[in-house]
Amino acid sequence: MIVGLDKYKNEWNIKSSNEIKPGLDAIKHALNLLDNPQDKLSVVHIAGTNGKGSTLTFIEQIAMHHGLNVGKFMSPCIVDVHDQIQSNGESITEQEFNQIFERMQRAGLSGKLTDFELLTCAAFLYFVNKKVDLVLLETGMGGREDCTNVVTPIVSVITSISLEHTKFLGSDISSIAKHKAGIIKHEKLVVVGVLPEDAMNVIEDEASEKNSPLYVLGRQIHVIPSTNGDRYLNEILGIDISHLNRTLPGDHQGENMALAITAFLEVAKHFSVKVDTEKIKEGVHNSKLQGRFEEVLQNVYFDGAHNPASAQMLVSTIKQQFPDENIRFIIGMLADKDVKNVLATLETVSDEFYFVDFSNSRAMDAEQMMKLSNAAKKNVLKDREGFLKSCTKLPGKTIVTGSLYLLTDLRKEILNVE
Repeated sequence: MIVGLDKYKNEWNIKSSNEIKPGLDAIKHALNLLDNPQDKLSVVHIAGTNGKGSTLTFIEQIAMHHGLNVGKFMSPCIVDVHDQIQSNGESITEQEFNQIFERMQRAGLSGKLTDFELLTCAAFLYFVNKKVDLVLLETGMGGREDCTNVVTPIVSVITSISLEHTKFLGSDISSIAKHKAGIIKHEKLVVVGVLPEDAMNVIEDEASEKNSPLYVLGRQIHVIPSTNGDRYLNEILGIDISHLNRTLPGDHQGENMALAITAFLEVAKHFSVKVDTEKIKEGVHNSKLQGRFEEVLQNVYFDGAHNPASAQMLVSTIKQQFPDENIRFIIGMLADKDVKNVLATLETVSDEFYFVDFSNSRAMDAEQMMKLSNAAKKNVLKDREGFLKSCTKLPGKTIVTGSLYLLTDLRKEILNVE
């Protein structure tokens, strides 16, 4: 479900299906009817189980500090569909959306696409209209058969690979890696995070087949954490940058930062932009992302850990940031996620859990979710807003986690965001 998209579909009488249909035939046909806007764009394409949004944000800020106009397309939304398509940090407006939907109606796109494919077409049109220099494009699911995979990027980035969307991508790491590897393009650099061996073998084979240079975190590029800020090393380019002070906490964000810096160096070469170390540092420091260890109310944090890998990252960050604090979790998840293992991971730092329902057809019932928990203190929470506001006065920290759709719901409730 894409929050707010139906408003424009209804207004312009454009029909699209709310389902997942992997494959590129439909999107290619639609884009051809729109004169192929994607071919007019300079793109960084980003895939990965976790870390896409953070890596995208680091690249965005570093590029903007170097004077580039940057468009970004990401999912799911934070509040509604508008924040999924942005230019220089500003969301697409209703007027701009209406202009684009009028264009798509005239092109005859009704009935030809899924919701996400329709939104992807809208994003490409928007970026051409805004004349952005650089587009940061996040895959929706997988990569090879994801509808964003219709671009020839400056550089591809694969942040991480773990089990996800097994119904569509396959039941093992190698199968999922094969989908992610699909964003690697002929002779275009690919930058890769720390991956399981099975996944890395697939990525290496794809890069070799396409004669694509491959930079891997921990091989050619490195990040070294310290109390004075991270240090970034690029052995290939001979670049060494110290005192990189991140606002986004957690060692995993240092890894995302390193991938982003590496990708930006290729972007800078593409645009003949002189790399300024101080501007990289400023971009890193100014990188913030909603729903990633974000303090929304005093002592109340939002973090969209929705699979075992991201839950483990959240646990590591909690141990770093709040080693002596009591932790309570408010959680709701989609039923097609690995709920049991996520709970088991989070239970290593807390025995107090509150389970909530939220507005998504795929959401697991809170009562059912509670039965999967081994926490000593567990309840189904009905008064979400009241409890969250009371948590600001309780000792310890409250972490709201699970589905990003839940975070969207609660953000609207407690911050009165429309």
